[in-house]
Amino acid sequence: MIIISERINGLFGAVAKAIDGRDSRFIQDLAIRQVERGAQMLDINTGPGREDAPAVMEWLVKVVQDVTDLPLSLDTPGQKTMEAGLKACRNKVIMNSTTAERKRMERFFPLCKEYGTEIICLAMDERGVPNDAQSRAEMAMLMMTTAMEYDIMPDRLYLDPLILPVGAAQDQGKKIIQALQLFQTLNDPPPRTVVGLSNISNLTKERSLLNRTYLAMLMGAGLTAAICDPEDEELMRIIKAGQVLLNEKLYCDDFLRA
Repeated sequence: MIIISERINGLFGAVAKAIDGRDSRFIQDLAIRQVERGAQMLDINTGPGREDAPAVMEWLVKVVQDVTDLPLSLDTPGQKTMEAGLKACRNKVIMNSTTAERKRMERFFPLCKEYGTEIICLAMDERGVPNDAQSRAEMAMLMMTTAMEYDIMPDRLYLDPLILPVGAAQDQGKKIIQALQLFQTLNDPPPRTVVGLSNISNLTKERSLLNRTYLAMLMGAGLTAAICDPEDEELMRIIKAGQVLLNEKLYCDDFLRA
């Protein structure tokens, strides 16, 4: 299980304030804390509605890279913002993300090829998020085959079935699990998968409980990576226990500290 920290995101008020004030110390302390809590990648998101998003992305990337060499996930729908981040990166990079929309694939796959990155592929198109697992798998296959037209092989992709909030679309939780299982049949070896975990609990109560429970279920279905909060200590304990139970990590009595 690859843990991608979600915390360096302008959606969070404290991070937005730090961005506005170009408070590099705050961002760097946050990045270091995520690494210390077990993050293996850091998702970088400027936040919504910023006219200066390209400049902010460049600044965030440079500030974070000064304190860690972890891979960065550049999280933006904007081509100019993505390019600004890619140009500033010296760490390993994941582009987050393209969808199955033709115009987005035509913008983002060439960037992926040019910069030699990996890329997250979201199972949605111009019509939105599909209602069933099979349609998600069809979109995933479309993105895989289109990526190969740009010489981007499946081992550089992360397929995201797109979690919807349980409070708004309760039937989708099970369908995401089914989609993950279908994704694993699309290639040999199976393609990697990723989710934005906290989407499941958006606008609900007991958010931590829902996140933790759902992640355990997704791990059992073969999930590769999760964009989540490594400062949730119980969530991290569940990940470590799941890795032991799935035979991904060797058991020892101190597996929680190992």
